[in-house]
Amino acid sequence: MKYNERIREIREDNSLTQQKVADLLHIGQRTYSDYESGKTRIPIDNILILAKFYNVSMDYITGASNVKTEYPKK
Repeated sequence: MKYNERIREIREDNSLTQQKVADLLHIGQRTYSDYESGKTRIPIDNILILAKFYNVSMDYITGASNVKTEYPKK
C-alpha cells in the first residue's frame, strides 16, 4: 500500500476529516488533500507527527510494513 492510501485509510478509520488532520499539521485542507491524492509528497516531519498522533510506526504509515505496530516509546 502506498503512503497516500495509508494516511487516508488511517484518517477514515479514526473518523477524522481532512480539515481536522490539516489543522494538526498546521497546513491547509487542500494541501492535505493533495497528500492523500498523491499530488504532493508529504514531508517527513508531517509523517512523524501523524505516526505519533495515530500511535503507529512510521513503517506502517509509509506502507513499508502492513503490521500495525505502536509508535516507539522512549
